[in-house]
Amino acid sequence: MSVPVIQITDMSKYYGRARGIEHVDLEIGEGEIFGFIGPNGAGKSTTIRLLLNLIFPTSGCARIFGMDAIRETKKIKQFVGYIPSDATAYPSMEVAEFLKYCLRFYHVPHHEKRLTRLSELFELDLNRRIAELSMGNRKKVSIVQSLLHNPKLLIVDEPTTGLDPLMQAKFYELLRQENQNGMTVFFSSHILSEVQMLCRRVAIIKEGKIVRVEDIETLRKKQLKKVQIEFAEPVNKENFNIPGIESTISSLNHILVFMYSGDINELVNMLTTKEIINLMIEEPSLEEIFMHYYT
Repeated sequence: MSVPVIQITDMSKYYGRARGIEHVDLEIGEGEIFGFIGPNGAGKSTTIRLLLNLIFPTSGCARIFGMDAIRETKKIKQFVGYIPSDATAYPSMEVAEFLKYCLRFYHVPHHEKRLTRLSELFELDLNRRIAELSMGNRKKVSIVQSLLHNPKLLIVDEPTTGLDPLMQAKFYELLRQENQNGMTVFFSSHILSEVQMLCRRVAIIKEGKIVRVEDIETLRKKQLKKVQIEFAEPVNKENFNIPGIESTISSLNHILVFMYSGDINELVNMLTTKEIINLMIEEPSLEEIFMHYYT
């Protein structure tokens, strides 16, 4: 059995009495684009900083490529790229100067060719000073810098913040290409549409704890259905008590929308006693599933 690229075991982090994460267990295999989703403050960035040895755990441990994230961090960083949520760099440097400086930390053959290709892809002006760049252009510098050394693992934290839609599309396509070439991606985001578009598996983190790790298709197809019913008469959702209703999405006069995990046949049989104008049963979006787990 191959060693997981990322393996987190019973890891917790507290900032004094404040919770960062609690008892997190997570494994990510080679070649995955793995989604990590949750709102601000859920523990996504704390988990990433622990993996990168930027902060230390209160308890538990993490391994990357089978190596201890603390004791072997210098060796690990040779194989890892990181795109932070806040793109920062030395403001007095020109873009080319900064990128070449970063390359000195790695032993990368043909680095000039890769630097040129990535800079052209993201339309970077290599002669501009970092201080002169907009937030979006600083984010593009961060993306290029993270990929210059052909990392085996790319860790991204809210990577598309500040990017316009065209650059977002280029970034997504680049991730797919790099993944096809063997790169594993740990993709942390609260933008669920991009997670759904890129990732095959996803972990949902809530208040510092992992509440679900699942294939996205399994989450969508096997667990929950989104049901919308239009009745002939106004409906009171409080009186509409059917086993299997997980959570109500909306209730407005004649229309009731809810998440359903029961037997569809039982639902249809119970509805035969009602006068129905329209019935729609469909797969929920990842965003709707996410909100379900948070309620």
